[in-house]
Amino acid sequence: ACPSRCVPAGGRAGEVEVPRSVSAVLGQDVVLPCRYRAQEQEQVVQVTWLKRVPGAPGTTPVAVLDRQHGEHVQEPYAGRVLRGASGALEDGAIVLRN
Repeated sequence: ACPSRCVPAGGRAGEVEVPRSVSAVLGQDVVLPCRYRAQEQEQVVQVTWLKRVPGAPGTTPVAVLDRQHGEHVQEPYAGRVLRGASGALEDGAIVLRN
């Protein structure tokens, strides 16, 4: 899964920080980190996680973290994806269970 890119409305954008790769152990939870280093006066209102399958076209929605409307996790990920941090969405990490 990968977070979608941030497209601010005008001005300079902050920076999305994600590791190039994350290792996981089959059957254990894994944290997929994502942090947005906002510029002055910027605020994250939504983080969208998408799954990209090598060799397949496009992406599949996994989860949306929204400041106003909370979390929405798509099937078949319901019950397996949790928000990785509480508070502001500048930390948009998710936990993928099992």
